[in-house]
Amino acid sequence: MRYDAVIIGGGPSGASAAIALASQGRAVALVERSAFPRNKVCGEFISPVNLALLDRLGVGERVRALAGPEIRRLALFAAGPSIEARMPRGQADAFGRALGRDVLDLLLLDAAAAAGATLLQPWQATAAVRDGGDMAVSIERSGERRILLAPVLIVAHGSWEAGGLPSQPKRPHLPSDFLGFKAHFRGSALPPDLMPLLAFPGGYGGMVWADQGRMSLSCCIRRDRLDAIRAAQRGLPAGEAVFRHITAACPSVAEVLQDATLDGGWLAAGPIRPGIRDCYAHDIFSVGNVAGESHPIIAEGISMALQSGWLLASELARVAEWSRAGRELAGQRYAAAWHKQFPLRILTASVLAGLATRPLTAGLMHRFVSAFPASLFVGARLSGKVTPVPGIG
Repeated sequence: MRYDAVIIGGGPSGASAAIALASQGRAVALVERSAFPRNKVCGEFISPVNLALLDRLGVGERVRALAGPEIRRLALFAAGPSIEARMPRGQADAFGRALGRDVLDLLLLDAAAAAGATLLQPWQATAAVRDGGDMAVSIERSGERRILLAPVLIVAHGSWEAGGLPSQPKRPHLPSDFLGFKAHFRGSALPPDLMPLLAFPGGYGGMVWADQGRMSLSCCIRRDRLDAIRAAQRGLPAGEAVFRHITAACPSVAEVLQDATLDGGWLAAGPIRPGIRDCYAHDIFSVGNVAGESHPIIAEGISMALQSGWLLASELARVAEWSRAGRELAGQRYAAAWHKQFPLRILTASVLAGLATRPLTAGLMHRFVSAFPASLFVGARLSGKVTPVPGIG
């Protein structure tokens, strides 16, 4: 089964690349191991600069119709009183909104199929090796095995999945690892236009109204802190233990959720691997978290995923022949575009995560933001909330 491009991973980064490449007339295979719709750990916020990109991907109208309310204010929920600031506007004076990943990912995957991409779902990619001028990708499902051939291989499987691909190296578990949790709530008293940052011992998080009357709470916590919390709260599931830790440390969270009810269970994932990695190496293009990952404290994961898939497809479109030399040129151009678009976000997120998770610096952070609430606004700008997407008007 031969294609122009094989994409592994059907989340926002893989779907974005698939839609753009299929719209260029390329034969694209999109391999996704999970059946959709499915929920997953994610902050679910979509920055306003992505609205025009979502229009180009064919889902903008549906996202606007389904997403939660516009987020016009930011807040810090920590040990002291809450602090608020206004959210910077995006292009055309737009504000960001949130949409559940179970909804967003299905919209994007349907758009990829409508653009002409071949969906292979649920199939697991198990290996990728060079075969002459192509990459040969092995995929499996219920004992069935297929080989997909393509000159371009794009990995968009995220940084959390283990497997046999060159882009899925095994890493040891460390006490300093951050693990992610997420849950939806109904009946929260959180103002609809407010998105607070949560800072608590050993971790950080965020809250935002998403679709269908669901409020999303997502957070990350160090593995060693989680172990200590669970040891002190024996018998509690990890998600519930983390939730009690947050509400005890952040009175504003407890206040807005005192009458709320959990909608479904807690989801967990990780460890998170913040940092910058190779965009192109050994004939493999990387998008989304595989290329580089920021601490989720800045709520830019969806933005970076959508934009990196688009950037790669744009650079591949500039190369007429996808020969080895052509792929190398596209890889160099994509890496340059990626490093122009994302490193400041990753650095900003790293600094904020370091401040928010340590008791001493978290206190200093709260006092500083109390004195200068506009620092929340500045932080939002530095994190990419208003950074234009190249090539999108």
